[in-house]
Amino acid sequence: MQDPCQAREVLGIVGDKWALLIVRMLKDGPRRFTELKRAIDGISQRMLTVTLRDLERDGILTRTVRNVMPPHVSYELTTMGQTLREATAPLLEWSLTHLPHIHDARASYDNH
Repeated sequence: MQDPCQAREVLGIVGDKWALLIVRMLKDGPRRFTELKRAIDGISQRMLTVTLRDLERDGILTRTVRNVMPPHVSYELTTMGQTLREATAPLLEWSLTHLPHIHDARASYDNH
């Protein structure tokens, strides 16, 4: 029987806002680095690079380089990455649905 505390490795991925946004952006197929950078508001080039490398290392996505000028690098979800997207899609939808309520609650709390 596995120790439930070992799940924290995976929860580190699931709890990373940039990783989940990248996974969400790849739901419709491969995307280039610049497409991801433009689509994810607030992410720096360095953070996108680091997060993509981490996701590739974990087997969540693949990186494909086509030898053209300039080189064409694209990222795509693996089968495991697709299951992560499916598992986290409800969390992302919940976040979007409840964001206005969270903003209201914070404003109310801060005004006390």
